[in-house]
Amino acid sequence: MISKVSQPRLKGFRFPRSVISYAVWAYHRFALSLRDVEDLLAERGVIVSYESIRVWCQRFGAQVAASIRRDRPAPTDKWHLDEVVISIRGQKHWLWRADDTNGDVLEILVQSRRNAHAAKRFLRKLVRRWGVPRVIVTDKLRSYSVAVRGLCLSVEHRSHKGLNNRSEASHRHIRRREKIMGRFKSSRQVQRFLSVHDQTATLFRPKRHCLSAVSYRQSRADAFSLWNDYAAEMTA
Repeated sequence: MISKVSQPRLKGFRFPRSVISYAVWAYHRFALSLRDVEDLLAERGVIVSYESIRVWCQRFGAQVAASIRRDRPAPTDKWHLDEVVISIRGQKHWLWRADDTNGDVLEILVQSRRNAHAAKRFLRKLVRRWGVPRVIVTDKLRSYSVAVRGLCLSVEHRSHKGLNNRSEASHRHIRRREKIMGRFKSSRQVQRFLSVHDQTATLFRPKRHCLSAVSYRQSRADAFSLWNDYAAEMTA
């Protein structure tokens, strides 16, 4: 995965762009800790501390995620919304999450409340970025209905616990990373990490069970090529 294509170095950084982009990719693509990525690089002869990798992921992860979001296809017109509780320094927070029918994450937002104001804030952010869908599917939380009416959205709102399994199932990746990271430290950390993690998953998890072996390998090769292109766009 470390690109052998010659790319300009990032000003002020000792390691080449290909090594930095590989570290960012490995950390967000797999359920790895920063120290795991440090060991992967050490096996390849790159000696760097996990703290440097942390800086790389924080500094360049958002740039790559923005590029993925910019070039991804438009979402489907049916969205699944859900919220899951997470603990941050002993305090209960809510991670609001929206997926389309392909299972691709559209938006996340960490908030300390689960009321109508929080639901409206999340929907407003979602609509501002992606437009208005045809259908919104949620669980039975009444805050969603209040938010849809408050924003005067002309959408079909389906509120039923059994209809929202797609969005609820996507939380399992978050739980796995939360355990590896020893719980999240702040709402800002959650927002920053998952914004990159979810866009990386969109690029590198092309629903393998729906593809033939040949199609999957081509999709994976295309994803690697796109990642290298995005790495070339990174700026210090």
